[in-house]
Formats: sequence, structure tokens, C-alpha cells
Amino acid sequence: MARLGHSRSFCEQIRTKDLVVDVCLGDTEAVTPDGRVVIFMLPIRGREVEAAIARDALEEHFWLPPDADAARILKTFESGRNRIVAVAQRKLLARPDEPLRLTVNDFVTR
Repeated sequence: MARLGHSRSFCEQIRTKDLVVDVCLGDTEAVTPDGRVVIFMLPIRGREVEAAIARDALEEHFWLPPDADAARILKTFESGRNRIVAVAQRKLLARPDEPLRLTVNDFVTR
């Protein structure tokens, strides 16, 4: 298990006979095994809602390198957390009945 720069997150490599997967977890976030999504809990109005941000959004709007491993993905997420949470909260308030999945288009300024 490799510790990240802050004490809330850690990464672990899981090995099976044919597969090696890096899984990173934080108190409220996790990188999916395929590395394409960060799942996090969004606090809003006294409750927590599961949310997700696509890797390509992190690459395009938060400078995540294309070859980044799970630990780097979480570091990038943490660096952009305030902006990500703000966009997620606005999206949830606008569409409360839909799953909260952030994409590249959610960060485009209009």
C-alpha cells in the first residue's frame, strides 16, 4: 500500500492471476479499477450524494497527465476539489433526479 501526500488517501495494488489493478481510496473518493472515473461523496443540504467525475474532464480541465496512475488521479482530484464540488452542487440542484456524473462539458464556461 502506498500512501499519498495527505493522510486521508491511500493506494493499493490488487493482483490476481491475470490482472494487476491499482485501487485508490480516500475518505470520500475512489478511483474506479479502470481509472476512468473518480467516485466521491458530495455533501449537500445535510446529506451525502454519490457523484462521479470522468477522467477526461480531469485531463482537459485540471491538467491530469494522460498516463497518470490512480494515485496521481486522486491528487489531481484533490487539487481541483473546490471547483469540482461547486460544479457538482450546481448540477445536482438543476437535475436532482438524475445520477450525478460530471463530464468535460460540465466545466466549459458559457
